[in-house]
Amino acid sequence: MPSPTSDERPPVPDRPTPPAHVEQPAQPVPARDQAALDRLLAGLERFTPDDGPARPHGGSADPTLVAVDATDRLLLDEAASALAATRPGEVVVVDDRFGALTLGAAVAHGLTGIRVHQDALTSETALDRNARAAARRDLPGPEAAFSHHPLGEDLLRGARVVVLQLPRSLAALRDVAEHVARFAAPDVVVFAGGRVKHMTTAMNEVLAESFTEVRASLARQKSRVLVASGPRPGTGLTYPVTEHVAELGLDVVAYGAAFAGASLDLGTRFLLGFLDEVSPGARDAVDLGCGTGILAVSFARARPGASVVATDQSEAAVRSARATAAADGVGDRVRVVRDDVGSSLADRSADVVLCNPPFHQGAALSTDAAHRMFATAGRVLRPGGELWTVYNSHLRYRPALERAVGPTTQAGRNPRFTVTRSVAR
Repeated sequence: MPSPTSDERPPVPDRPTPPAHVEQPAQPVPARDQAALDRLLAGLERFTPDDGPARPHGGSADPTLVAVDATDRLLLDEAASALAATRPGEVVVVDDRFGALTLGAAVAHGLTGIRVHQDALTSETALDRNARAAARRDLPGPEAAFSHHPLGEDLLRGARVVVLQLPRSLAALRDVAEHVARFAAPDVVVFAGGRVKHMTTAMNEVLAESFTEVRASLARQKSRVLVASGPRPGTGLTYPVTEHVAELGLDVVAYGAAFAGASLDLGTRFLLGFLDEVSPGARDAVDLGCGTGILAVSFARARPGASVVATDQSEAAVRSARATAAADGVGDRVRVVRDDVGSSLADRSADVVLCNPPFHQGAALSTDAAHRMFATAGRVLRPGGELWTVYNSHLRYRPALERAVGPTTQAGRNPRFTVTRSVAR
């Protein structure tokens, strides 16, 4: 997929300019808990969605994607005093990638009742698996310390400390910040951490829309934490937003963390130009990695007799796609599910799969998701079924598509994207 528009991801400078006030270094975790925390973090694993170490395309896991990094450790240190002062149910963790923040808070401070929101289903799975693994190592109570929640009032009601990994998208950050300011306790403090190279002063500005005070920690190991407090009274919720895409005649609905927001990304636009070439007999369709649901809804509108399953691991995407389908009158024929690249779909259940695969995992370049999507397409397509894929041409996915699905031909190419048609064996 292409990157979101500049409104969503502004240019990233080498280093953000911190606010005028810079915090002093955080107090360390109490010594009696440090040993347990060190044991926990040393044992965390970056669980892949696959069973075993082998990747679907024969490669290995991306070594840049780690289970715990300097930002996780800095967040736990910066928030240590605040976490230690909370009571059960007063801590919320947002977008913990593999469990370092949630389990670290539980083990280091004996916390219970931690409420967790992770937009990515794979992160939820990794947290659960790391919690079970920690329990097997006799670490104190990580499995019972937390519960999963969607982004909303139930997640944040009465929260006094919120710890989050900064998202790359300003829209996603704004959505979280507004929810915290609206629903958390009046004395809530937000600790938002990220890698310095991915942070911008625009993140400070987005937090300042919802909080009266935003300050930065000292940088450590190329990470920094923004600390926000003083929620502004009467903060409203920007998302979901709805935009009418005139060239498609569609109303597109988007929540903050949905890829590309309510706009039409360039790859999807190019693939849409080939929908008329999809087999006229196709009745059961799948949109893998559906985002806001534009492909799924467009196919359902073009084929009144078709049923479409749209899948995505992002909670924001699933909510957006459901709302988009409803807004465009095809909610009865577009079923949206949150799963990991179509893992819930039955074998040989589809006539056509539409796919605009991502090439990022968080901030890291990664084609793992694309290869796993191709494998899913090969599994769910009936013999003779079609996979239509759009991708950045430099990625040269055609050999992988041949292996995973079947004979693959180029249907179209422009200066940036390639569209292919693969026929299932």
